Amino acid sequence: MPFPQIAIEYTPRALVWGWAMTSVINVNLPGQSYEIAIAPSSLDRLGQDMANLKLGKKVLLVSNPTIFKHFGEKAIASLTSAGFDVASCTLPPGERYKTLNSIQKLYDVALENRLERSSTMVALGGGVIGDMTGFAAATWLRGINVVQVPTSLLAMVDSAIGGKTGVNHPHGKNLIGAFHQPRLVLIDPEVLKTLPMREFRAGMAEVIKYGVIWDAELFAELEASKRLDQLRYVKPELISSILTRSCQAKADVVSKDEKEGGLRAILNYGHTIGHAVESLTGYRLVNHGEAVAIGMVAAGKIAVELGMWQKEDSERQNALIQKAGLPTQLPVGVDIEALIEALQLDKKVKDGKVRFILPTQIGVVAITDEVPSDVIRQVLREI
Repeated sequence: MPFPQIAIEYTPRALVWGWAMTSVINVNLPGQSYEIAIAPSSLDRLGQDMANLKLGKKVLLVSNPTIFKHFGEKAIASLTSAGFDVASCTLPPGERYKTLNSIQKLYDVALENRLERSSTMVALGGGVIGDMTGFAAATWLRGINVVQVPTSLLAMVDSAIGGKTGVNHPHGKNLIGAFHQPRLVLIDPEVLKTLPMREFRAGMAEVIKYGVIWDAELFAELEASKRLDQLRYVKPELISSILTRSCQAKADVVSKDEKEGGLRAILNYGHTIGHAVESLTGYRLVNHGEAVAIGMVAAGKIAVELGMWQKEDSERQNALIQKAGLPTQLPVGVDIEALIEALQLDKKVKDGKVRFILPTQIGVVAITDEVPSDVIRQVLREI
C-alpha cells in the first residue's frame, strides 16, 4: 500500500555560505531524539557541539587512513579544545573489511583507553566506518554514545542517519547488527570536495532513491540538472536541496518507524537485489551505490511487469541513474540462479518470501512479497 507523504521542513541556522543555507533537522524518537546539523566547516565546531550534549570526556575517533589524513587532525583539535580526552583508531577502507575482525580491533582500542559508559565513539568517514563504529558503540559495555560525522555523500544522506549499524557475514550483507541511534549527526558539505568521483556517484544512487520512494519534488530537481555525475557540475543550490531533502526524508521515515516494523522498509528500495549483487561479487566489483542503482532498475522493471508502475516513469528513473554515471545492468558473469538464491538471505525475507519495495508513481512505493519467481528471473535476465 502507498504511504502518506510528509511536508519537508528544516530550521535555518545561519545565512548563505559557499554551498547554501545551513540547516538543522530533528529526528524525533521516543527514546532519544537527536539533530542532523548541516553546516559549513562544522568539523571546527564538533567539540563544542558534543560538549553541549553533556557527553563524557573520553572519546574514540574512528576513521580510515585516507579520511584521517584529510580531516583527522582538525576533528581531534576541535575535540581537545572542548576538553575531551581523545584516542583514535583507523580501519582499512572498503566493504570487505566491514567484519567482526575489524570490530574486535575497535574493542581492543576501547579497552586500552578505558572507554566508559559515558564515553563516545565518533565515526569520521563514509558508510563503512559509520556502520562499524555504530555497531561497536552499540555493543561496547552494552551501549555507549556514538556521534556520526559522515564524509561521503552516501553516508550524509543515508547511512549515518537512523541508527542502523552492523557488519557483514561472509554470506550476506549487514546480517550482524543492532539499532543504535547517534547522539548527533554532523554534516560538513565542504568535505565533499575531497570525495572521489566514483563515491560521489554512489551517493547519488541513494538520493535518486529518495526521489522515487518519497519526494517527487526532489526527483524533479534532479531531472532539471544537466549533470549529476560529478560534484563540480552540480549547482550549490541543488547540493543544498539534496542534503536537506534527503536527510529530512530519512528523518521522517525513521521517526515514524525506528526499527523497521513497516514503513521504514521503503528505505530499502533497490537494496534487495543490490545487496545480493554486492555479496555475490565479493564487495569488490561494485560499490554499494552502484549495486543499489542496479537494484532500482530491476525493481522498477518488476513493478512495470506487475502493472504497478508506468513504463514511462521507469524510464525516467533509469535516465536519472544514467545521468549520475551509475550502472543499469548486472555485472558480466553474475549467475542469475545464484542471485535468486542469495535473495533468500535478505533480512527482509519473511516466511520464506522475499519482500520487494516497488514504485507505484514517482514519490510513492508499496511493499509486497507477492512477486512471482518467474518475473524476478525474467527481469534479471533482461538486465
